[in-house]
Amino acid sequence: MNLIKPLLLCGVLTLTACDNSYQVAQQNIAVEMPNKVKNEDQNFAALAQQYFEQQVTLNPIYGLYIGDYSKNDLFVDDLSDDYLKQRFDLTSKTLAYLNGLSVEKLSEPNQISYQILKANLKNELQGNAFPTHYLPFSQFDSLMSTMAQLGSGQSAQPFNTIKDYQDFAKRLEGYVAWFASAEQRLSEGVDNNVVLPRVLVKRLVKQLETQVVKNPSASIFYQPIDNFPASFSGVEKAQLTNDYSALITNKIVPAYQGLIDFINEQYLPHTRATDGYGSLPNGLPWYQYLANTHTTTTMDVMQIHQLGLDEVARILREMNNVKENVGFQGDLNAFFSHLSQSPQYFFTDKQDLIDGYQTYKKRIDSVLPQYFDVMPKSPYIVKAVETFREQSAAGASYASGSPDGSRPGVFYVNTYNLKAQPKWGMMTLSLHEAAPGHHFQISLAQELQGIPDFQKFGGQTAFIEGWALYSEQLGIEMGLFDDPYQYFGKLADEMLRAMRLVVDTGLHAKGWSREQAIAYMLANSTMAESDVVAEVERYMAIPGQALSYKIGQLKIMELRARAESALGKKFDIKAFHNQVLLDGALPLAVLEAKIDRWIATTLATTK
Repeated sequence: MNLIKPLLLCGVLTLTACDNSYQVAQQNIAVEMPNKVKNEDQNFAALAQQYFEQQVTLNPIYGLYIGDYSKNDLFVDDLSDDYLKQRFDLTSKTLAYLNGLSVEKLSEPNQISYQILKANLKNELQGNAFPTHYLPFSQFDSLMSTMAQLGSGQSAQPFNTIKDYQDFAKRLEGYVAWFASAEQRLSEGVDNNVVLPRVLVKRLVKQLETQVVKNPSASIFYQPIDNFPASFSGVEKAQLTNDYSALITNKIVPAYQGLIDFINEQYLPHTRATDGYGSLPNGLPWYQYLANTHTTTTMDVMQIHQLGLDEVARILREMNNVKENVGFQGDLNAFFSHLSQSPQYFFTDKQDLIDGYQTYKKRIDSVLPQYFDVMPKSPYIVKAVETFREQSAAGASYASGSPDGSRPGVFYVNTYNLKAQPKWGMMTLSLHEAAPGHHFQISLAQELQGIPDFQKFGGQTAFIEGWALYSEQLGIEMGLFDDPYQYFGKLADEMLRAMRLVVDTGLHAKGWSREQAIAYMLANSTMAESDVVAEVERYMAIPGQALSYKIGQLKIMELRARAESALGKKFDIKAFHNQVLLDGALPLAVLEAKIDRWIATTLATTK
């Protein structure tokens, strides 16, 4: 249940063609206050657009995911000193210019946009206190994974024309050179005692080793060659085949092997045996910052830990009620084992699993109009995770479509291990990843008119994941959990998010070990040990991110309850959903202020 988001990670350019591309990127970054006019809304719009465009210039790969294909050959090094300086200048100067605007003169929609942008900029500047660049990747979150997806031809990088192939070859040149920057930052991390846990590095090395192939045709970066458009001539196909084969053999594979050797020989001996950020220099403040960033709150991590314990206890009680209602003989742990091991709860054919989700899609679609009067124009499809990444991919995920609807959203289902896809979990997973969860929220944001681009395509994890969890909860009201086993599936997924509050904070703030975290999750869920291990190692790799799900859900549910209490019979569920969704992803404090204004306005206008 993972949201596929573009990584804003790019590579160093040392080759001639790519040096020119990098210089273009540098020359385009000139942070100046656009010429001011009397209309403050226009001043804000100009500043916000400049900020967004320069973000894309600094991160050209991001352009792929928002429909900007003008920089498909560019690759910028986000680990270089030059990049970090440009990033800081863009953020600090934009914030200074933003502070010079009169927020009270902005329209109400622009006041919301102003608050989002200001919160984002301030948060990014606060992050400069921590040496994130010493940890440039992990087994869970890496540029290498992004580039493999792009290079497969199955993702956002287009491979429709000769130029498309040539563009990506140029991008790969920069990617190859980037490995040197990565090694430099890892070395600096060793010097400053900021290193990854040893167990994660060993996982990472295994992932890298899959890219070291003897025959270029076995490389994931060769797959576009296997899938040429029919319009290409024989001569064109032969030239591109030679070019890509040489690039893979002479540059890509040696780059991977070099990084593997560096990690094994120079980095791995210095990695840490500890599992949480608390053992790093300034680690506890760093973790508190990450928790606040991902949740868009100021909650103390110990408060979050206790909230998680309370939620786990509540959900266990509800799970026990389901067990008793279905007449299961045995305790809750025996019920967990029954649901996770009995053959009747699993498909034996991969296509049957995909077809099952199609059936749920139709059922959900039939009731959505009762709860939403604004729905995405863009469709979504259900698709199996590609074979090249299914062994390491999440059980399910959502990849957004293009803003113009030409590329649909994709609800990915991992069919690699059917025993990890119980039938009783399908309804909640569909609600979360597709409609009305991620697909609704992200597609509606992209389709909005009259808001800044940074807001259309922005990511506020607590809002995004909180909405997806709220969508699961809404499924009860929509009558979609009439099967008690499907309702148990909803509780099982909610339990995962509650356990995350406990385990993430346990690892990074309370000194829990990896083994302690694994034991806690096994004791409180139906999850297989392999899935629990992957989850715990995910939290070790990206601290704080897993907190956002439950925190966001609880806030949205709290705001809905507040609106229902205040408005009584005047409460309109469709109007509430519009208020939540139709300004894009918001920091939770901005969302709360917006809902409070809506409640007050509704009361004032309906007296």
